[in-house]
Amino acid sequence: MKKYKLTEETKISEWTGKKITRIEAIIDFGSVKAGAKGGFVEDERNLDIENTSGDAWVYGDAEVYGNARVYGNAQVYGDAWVSGDAWVFGDAKVFGDAWVYGDAKVFGDAKVYGNAWVYGDAWVYGDAEVYGNAKVFGDAWVSGDKVLYRE
Repeated sequence: MKKYKLTEETKISEWTGKKITRIEAIIDFGSVKAGAKGGFVEDERNLDIENTSGDAWVYGDAEVYGNARVYGNAQVYGDAWVSGDAWVFGDAKVFGDAWVYGDAKVFGDAKVYGNAWVYGDAWVYGDAEVYGNAKVFGDAWVSGDKVLYRE
């Protein structure tokens, strides 16, 4: 069963210049109620549309585009951007003004927030947190209960 639909509300992403569309829940799932407006996606492939695969959701003004995927029970919210071929999944959270892009992966119970960037082939997973102005990139892995912060 589909859990959301694309609305008529669109905008052009400041970051990529791509047209993105606001989503709206069509059933209750997790903490999301039917009728709730979500964030913006470029295409249905960006956010799992089937309720059977988890409670993943994009909230507020967050944007997901390109070949990026948000699935499982992951949450993207605030003014966060997920793009390129990045994946956010499991119980991961990306929020604030955080960016996850390239081939980056954020998963498990990981959190990326503040003005943090995760990009390239970097992975953030487990209970790891990346926040502030921290940047994780290249082939870096941040895992376990590590915290990476930069003012």
